[in-house]
Amino acid sequence: MKIDWAALGSVFGVSLVVTVALVGLFTLGITGLSRRERAVAAGGSAGLAVTGAYACFAACAAAVGYGIYLIVA
Repeated sequence: MKIDWAALGSVFGVSLVVTVALVGLFTLGITGLSRRERAVAAGGSAGLAVTGAYACFAACAAAVGYGIYLIVA
């Protein structure tokens, strides 16, 4: 059996980058929701922050769904 180390390294690199990107997107979503909480506590509105948070969560869900599709297909 011969292991293709270049392909294995490529898969590791791509998975590392995608994982960091998903964590970053999820963090932005959480940050947007916390801004909404601060705005509500101050008596204001943070519609843009909530919209951005939902967009980040939707992008995370789409990326996870695409990953599952790639595994199944």
